[in-house]
Amino acid sequence: MWDYPRPPLVEPTRRHLRVVFAGLTIAETRGGWRVCETSHPPVYYFPRTDVRMELLEPLSSQSVCEWKGEAVYFAVEVDGRIAPRAAWSYPNPEDAFAPIQDMIAFYARPMDGCFVDGEKATPQPGGFYGGWITSHVAGPFKGGPATMGW
Repeated sequence: MWDYPRPPLVEPTRRHLRVVFAGLTIAETRGGWRVCETSHPPVYYFPRTDVRMELLEPLSSQSVCEWKGEAVYFAVEVDGRIAPRAAWSYPNPEDAFAPIQDMIAFYARPMDGCFVDGEKATPQPGGFYGGWITSHVAGPFKGGPATMGW
């Protein structure tokens, strides 16, 4: 991932992506997109048609990415179990990121599991970034203590 570009690369992926929360598969696709950026593990985006959108609650919180634009956030709720600010989307991304418009990405940490081709991903360090670490990428990764200025 140290040879990932800056600004980030956005590309389709045919990998089998799956998100599990409260014992339920809430998102699953082979038609996702991934964003690859220097010092970050990939972030995977799911088409809304492959997400159980009825389990996501829009939140008023937002953030801004210098590359992608303004993100909106969602809580995930299944059978009374709630993961606040656990997913996000870019409703009006910058032109270079138009392919991920309105797609949904998930933080791995609050989920029971986020899987890439059956391999359970480890969350990117820290609480801000949403990359999924698998055996296909090598660190160190931005997000841990003293890495915000990388």
